[in-house]
Amino acid sequence: MMKKPLMILPLLLLLAGCTSLSTNLSAQRQLRNAENLYPVEVSFDSRQQSLRWDSIQVSVMVGKDSYPMRRTHLMNNRWEGLVPVPAGEKTVSYFYKFNYDYTDFGKVGKASAASRTYKLLILDN
Repeated sequence: MMKKPLMILPLLLLLAGCTSLSTNLSAQRQLRNAENLYPVEVSFDSRQQSLRWDSIQVSVMVGKDSYPMRRTHLMNNRWEGLVPVPAGEKTVSYFYKFNYDYTDFGKVGKASAASRTYKLLILDN
């Protein structure tokens, strides 16, 4: 009976070594602006050695809508974008989605990761 859990342990350790971490660098509160577009920024770090950093595509997800983000200048692990918030709304929930390629024994594979959900509060002037 003890052999099955012991057989799974190496697999769990392997998966734990491939963890990715995203950090929301955006303000949780922003003043309402005339364009109704609010800047967001995220960093992404991974211990996955096979990850192909040049392939990462990042989007900010608001509901079912996806908004592309662009890599910030001089940083290879940070992206910035804009989140639209309709004029009458005071809050919006969003999360980041990371799509990337990785090398697996000479072949290219595709994977994705998502951040937790964040909330942006819009303050009236």
